[in-house]
Amino acid sequence: MKLSIIIVNYNVKYFLEQCLHSVRKACQGIQAEVIIIDNNSVDGSMAMAEEKFPEFRFVANKENLGFSRANNQGIKLASGEFILLLNPDTVVEDDTFSKIIRFMDEHPDAGGLGVKMVDGKGKFLPESKRGLPTPIVAFYKVFGLSKIFPKSRVFGRYHLGFLDKDVTNEVEILSGAFMLLRKKVLDQTGLLDETFFMYGEDIDLSYRIIKAGYKNYYFPGTRIIHYKGESTKKSSINYVVIFYKAMIIFARKHFSHKNARIFSILINIAIYFRAFVAILNRFFKRAIIPLLDAGLLFAGTIAIKNYWERIVVFPEGGSYPIELVSVAIPLYVLIWLMSVYLSGGYDKPIRLPKIFQGLFIGTIIILTVYALLPEEYRFSRALIVFGALWGFISMMGLRFLLHLLKLKNYRIGVKHNKRFAIIGEKTEVDRVTELLRKADMNPGFIGQVAVDNSEGKSGGFIGNIEQLKDIINIYRIDEVIFCARDLPAQIIIDKMSELNTVQVEFKIAPPESLSIIGSKSINTSRDIYIVELDSISKINNRRSKRFMDILVSIVLLAFSPLLIWIMKKPFGYLKNVILAFFGRKSWVGYRPTENSHIHKLPPIKPGVLDPTNILTNKNFDADTIDRLNLLYARDYKIINDLNIIIKNLRNLGK
Repeated sequence: MKLSIIIVNYNVKYFLEQCLHSVRKACQGIQAEVIIIDNNSVDGSMAMAEEKFPEFRFVANKENLGFSRANNQGIKLASGEFILLLNPDTVVEDDTFSKIIRFMDEHPDAGGLGVKMVDGKGKFLPESKRGLPTPIVAFYKVFGLSKIFPKSRVFGRYHLGFLDKDVTNEVEILSGAFMLLRKKVLDQTGLLDETFFMYGEDIDLSYRIIKAGYKNYYFPGTRIIHYKGESTKKSSINYVVIFYKAMIIFARKHFSHKNARIFSILINIAIYFRAFVAILNRFFKRAIIPLLDAGLLFAGTIAIKNYWERIVVFPEGGSYPIELVSVAIPLYVLIWLMSVYLSGGYDKPIRLPKIFQGLFIGTIIILTVYALLPEEYRFSRALIVFGALWGFISMMGLRFLLHLLKLKNYRIGVKHNKRFAIIGEKTEVDRVTELLRKADMNPGFIGQVAVDNSEGKSGGFIGNIEQLKDIINIYRIDEVIFCARDLPAQIIIDKMSELNTVQVEFKIAPPESLSIIGSKSINTSRDIYIVELDSISKINNRRSKRFMDILVSIVLLAFSPLLIWIMKKPFGYLKNVILAFFGRKSWVGYRPTENSHIHKLPPIKPGVLDPTNILTNKNFDADTIDRLNLLYARDYKIINDLNIIIKNLRNLGK
């Protein structure tokens, strides 16, 4: 056996499917085996892979063993002269394996090999080649000097930015996403250090290979797509802590006590610094507009108060009580902002009627409470009305300003229906087109693009792949989808790299699959178009569903003395009212089937009732139930929930 490919999978079903399709193609004509180690996934990964790729070997762990231990499992089972550790969120070119084997045969001094990696947009990933993270290199990286001076031989050693990315070079560190290893070298150095659960193990093994007298090479003669650029969420606190703690383990293992201590101090500073930046960044992204609204509302209401106080109420001297400024106005502002939020005024794209609705409801709430207060706390109705009017003017003005500045996430009422170009042969393009229509539901445009000149504009094609750049410009394409059945990975990567400066997203449609893989994240399906895409996952629908559960629970509880007599299960009814009110259940949810793990619907709380309860027939097969669940998720409306509840009022105790 020449090559053993080991892939460790954990809950990335659709990326794994795409990866294995590319691996199958690249293995043709090569003595190779593929070993998939699954770390106790729950997304149906193994069932899919075993069904579609029966020629591969599978190991299903009963727990998540981590990257190092799982890879070591695979290495111990492998019989190849070379071992390739490959991430499931990758796509290899058709000739990747033949090229890397040839390189290793021609370079007997090579212990390990990495290749040129590009992200989901075709942009070069600097982690394709890395230097040893010594304390000084880590210092430059942690404090941003390596990013400011990427090509410097002094500051740019972490990603070796001074080395040409298109030239083969010796490097110190290989990436664990694609790490080709000579088996006899592993016999000398030992396997991956299982002290590292995630991150750092590739650095450790790369360094041990060099210490054993071998060389590590960066080989740009072939490329892979690696979605790691977005999937690891590098701005998250969890990533920062895990990654830098792995660096501390490495330092203690390989550096002198003094250097390891310096390194450890630097890393701990980095953890707190990066964590602080991540928290601050996340807070300001979410809170900047509400904070600006609060400031404008408060300042404007104070100005109105001062004018009203001086000119109208106390023209000859006097003032409102200090409690108006210190307590009442801040509460007014808080209620207005909460009402705008609950009305969807902070959802994107911006919708001005939602803001007006929120301010109106907030004003009604304030005036209602105001009417119930003792006389001494009723400061001025006029201030409330004028404050709300100012709130409307200031919020509208702020949003018009943001709109005029053309900030992407703050456009008023702009709901952009995406425009797609799908590249492949006719039958596959038609299949993907139908999938896209079901998933996206309302695409602005779908253009079908032929693989070569022979089909041209016949059969509904608007052009061929060689005209792709012009097609993107002329048809204002937002996303390009490549059909992997009809296009070699080399061509896909070539086109992505060629067009990486164009403002367009790239996705890949694996053959015979219900998924279209995008470049955003392996941790969510937001950018994976699947038939099971929805409207129930939209934030305004989730919020509306939760408030409906609360309101229905309150109404049912209020009328319990009457309703309890008509319920089939009175005690179950009271229990469900409490569970729904506190968010442990929803009044309407999915009806589970044996295929629920395959049809990956957006998660919601378990339901007291389900979509089948709207129909009189009670005998449904699993496929019918799955379709009803899908329709419920995709076309969610509050009125549907209310209809189901009203029709099944006597069964609310189930």
